[in-house]
Amino acid sequence: MMRVSFVLNGKSVCCEAEGDELLLDTIRSRFQLTGTKRGCGTGDCGACTVLVDDVAVRSCTMLTGMIEGKNVMTIEGLGTTEHLHPVQQAFVDVNAVQCGFCIPGMVLAAYALLKENENPTEEEIRIAISGNLCRCTGYQKIVEAIQLAAKRMQEQDV
Repeated sequence: MMRVSFVLNGKSVCCEAEGDELLLDTIRSRFQLTGTKRGCGTGDCGACTVLVDDVAVRSCTMLTGMIEGKNVMTIEGLGTTEHLHPVQQAFVDVNAVQCGFCIPGMVLAAYALLKENENPTEEEIRIAISGNLCRCTGYQKIVEAIQLAAKRMQEQDV
C-alpha cells in the first residue's frame, strides 16, 4: 500500500492505495464518487474521463500513484444539483442527454476544451469529444450543447 495525497474536487485528500490501483477504482470505491463510470476498461470509451490538472484523462488507465500532488476533478466537482455549471446546464437545455452513461465524461471533456478554447469551431468540438463514445445521441445534440455552453461561459465570464 502507498499513501497518495492530492486535491479532489477542490479538497485536499489522502488515501492508501495499492501500487496497481486504478484512479477509477480509487474515485469510485475510496471516495464513493460514482459519477465517473466504468465502461470499457481500456481507455477507449471515455466514460471514466476525469480532469487531472485540467487535462481530460481516462481514469481506467491511470494509476492512483500517478496523481500524487495533482488536482483531480470528477463530474461531482463541476457543479451542484442546485447550481449546474453552464456546460451541464447546456446539455440539459438542448436535450443532449439520453441514457446518461457517457455524459459525465462528455461534460468533463467539453469543460476541458472550453477552458483551453473559449470559442471552438464545430470541428474542434468534435475532435475534443472524439475519445468519448455515445451510443444514444448521435453526437449532434452534444455538439450543440457545447456550442451553447461556450456562448454562455463567455457571457458569464466563467
